[in-house]
Amino acid sequence: MLKKILIGIGIFLVIVVAAMFYLNNRNRTLSPPGSTEISHQGLEVKVDYSRPSVRGRLIFGTEAEGALLPHGKYWRLGANEPTRLTVNKDFAFNGAAMKAGQYDIYAIPKAGEIELRLNTGGRFWGATEADEAQDVLKTTVPMESSTISVEQFTITTVAEGADVKLVMMWADKMWSVRISSK
Repeated sequence: MLKKILIGIGIFLVIVVAAMFYLNNRNRTLSPPGSTEISHQGLEVKVDYSRPSVRGRLIFGTEAEGALLPHGKYWRLGANEPTRLTVNKDFAFNGAAMKAGQYDIYAIPKAGEIELRLNTGGRFWGATEADEAQDVLKTTVPMESSTISVEQFTITTVAEGADVKLVMMWADKMWSVRISSK
């Protein structure tokens, strides 16, 4: 009898584990991982993120319009886990002094701009908000309309003068932020 119970528990655990792997893989297929990195004048910048797709949805706008990312709502700047920024030495993020290290980037889209937040709270999977007490920087950059529509959320790194520019694009919007050596 005990043997049958243990076999039943074992089968149940295998099914649960298989379902978890399937769901995790499905989410990563819908929003595959992305990465960009650059080494420029001694400054090494790496960004790891997930790339959700537009798939016919309105991305930025108001709640009344049914936007996926309504103005004023917290966003993990990608999908699955929050976007992770790694910088090898002390730097300035949009002019604000920061220590070398790893930071999660969160965002709050607004009409015509986006607030970016660097957070040290650690990565959480899913659409959970980070602990705002662990935000170490809040900065706002303009969000511009783009002449091209980008299906998958994309972050690129570009050397510009002595700085590195993070350029973010999704749907018909584009915004960027400068990272400078200190």
